[in-house]
Parts: sequence; structure tokens; C-alpha cells
Amino acid sequence: MSVRDVPDTRATDSDKEADGHPTPGGVTTPGGVTGPGTEANGFAAEWEEWHRAKDARLAAEHGFLAITGLHWLAAEPQRFPDAPGAWSTGPDGVTVELDEGTELVVDGTLVRGRHLFGVIPERGGVNAEWGDSVIEVAKRGGHDVVRPRHPGHPLRVDFAGTPAYTPDPRWVVTGRYIPFPEPRPTTVGASVEGLRHVYDAPGRIAFSLDGRELSLTAFNGHTPGSLTVLFTDATSGVTTYAANRDLRVDAPGPDGAVVLDFNRATNLPCAYTDFATCPLPPAENRLPVAVEAGEKIPYGREPATT
Repeated sequence: MSVRDVPDTRATDSDKEADGHPTPGGVTTPGGVTGPGTEANGFAAEWEEWHRAKDARLAAEHGFLAITGLHWLAAEPQRFPDAPGAWSTGPDGVTVELDEGTELVVDGTLVRGRHLFGVIPERGGVNAEWGDSVIEVAKRGGHDVVRPRHPGHPLRVDFAGTPAYTPDPRWVVTGRYIPFPEPRPTTVGASVEGLRHVYDAPGRIAFSLDGRELSLTAFNGHTPGSLTVLFTDATSGVTTYAANRDLRVDAPGPDGAVVLDFNRATNLPCAYTDFATCPLPPAENRLPVAVEAGEKIPYGREPATT
């Protein structure tokens, strides 16, 4: 998995901005004194700031919560209720035929009538402005798609933040990154049935949790040297989202040491909306322990109970 492969939970798929994970630690008081109390307070404050910023990006004007549909394009032109014109795809890429009086802004240029977006690369995308909305044109799993993003979508307007476990330093674990001799092509499923993603895994992370020796296959992260881990655990489908959890990891140290801060395990976009194409974790990344840390199932997406 590379920068272009990892789905982002932030403003748009093309906004692959960095989201570093500072190592939690003690906070110095104005008098220069540090202690257990100030460390705990500083740890919680850092986490709260990080979580508020993460939710703000998710709920940005044209973020994932603004998506109103996931439309799969075909050779035959199609119209969609939340996007202008008629859309199709073929050997030359994605095309839209706009109605008279309708216009889009693509890369700063006003377009009318017929517009050819061209061939979109896998996990790539183009955002076309339509009034106060954005029409995302992208390719996922080899298929061209259109995903309109409307800031007035109720999912975004009514967003009340993401519930999460109370941050606890016990869930900050030191591990060891073990690179593979060669990156391993890894095929994983997706939140959309029948879709598959293939990513290169550069290595795995070994660590100990509650006295158990565990490991997770890692993919490349959004910044040079950083890593991304997709996983599930015994809380998945109970208190945390069933399909996947995402943990960003800073670049390993010279000795391969990494810090896994499970307090910062986040939901991917598919936890909030059915219009995402997020990858599922590799089979070996199903932890047999309950990681009671990080984000929980979003409000309104809890599994039905009988």
C-alpha cells in the first residue's frame, strides 16, 4: 500500500495530507516541573486535540460525510440525481455530456458541453466543482466511479463527532518493524462486495500486548517511511466498527523500533457511509485480543440487535 493506495478519512481521496502521530509523553508545567499527573493530563489533551482535528477533516465541506452517492460508470451514458449531465466511460476514459446552461470547473477551467476527463489512474481522482458541490471522478478496483459531495448532505450536517474510548497510556506499545526481503503483493477485500485491492506490504510489526506476542502486516503510509496498519480485534463488531480499523505508525527508528498508539486507531470512511470503497485488513491482521482503545462505531451505524 502506498500513498496513492491508502484511503484517507479526510477531506477527499485526493487530499493525502500527513497526519503524524507524535509520541505521547510528559508535559512540562510552566514552572518546569513534570510528574505523573501532568503526564496523564498532557497525554489526554494531545489525544483530544488530535481527535477533534481528525473529526473536523472528516466533516469538511466536501469530505466523506458530504458524499451522496457512489455511481459506477459504464459505456452507456447514465444520469444521476446528485450530479449534472450524462456520464460514461470507455477506452479514452471518463466523459460527461453537460446539459445546456450547465457548467463545471475542472482544474480551474470552466467547461461546458462535452468534457473528457481522460483515463483516471487506479486510486486516482479528479474533483470537478459544481456550484457549492464537488463531483469526484475516480477509479477504484479498476472501475471508474462518480461520487458527488454536497455540503448540505444530512450525514455531514448532523455529524456529532465520533465516539471513542477514553485515551489510556497502557495502549501505547513499543514494537519492532521487520521488513520483508521484498515487498509482498497482498490482495484484500473491500467494503464494496466483489471489489478487491492489491497492495505491496513492505514488512510486519511485532509487539507484545497483555503478555501475548502478536504481529501485524504493515502497508506504506502517507508520509515517507511511515506505515499504515489495517486490523480487527475482539472488539470489532461489538464496540468498534466490524470491517476494519486503521492505525498510522511513524517511521521506524534505526533499530526498527516503532510506537503503536492504539488510542489513535481510527475508523475508515466506510464506517460512516456506504459510499466508500475501503480495503479490509489482511487475514493475518485479525488480533485475538480486545483492543479497547481508539474510535468506536459511529453514531447511527451500530449493528442491529434482536
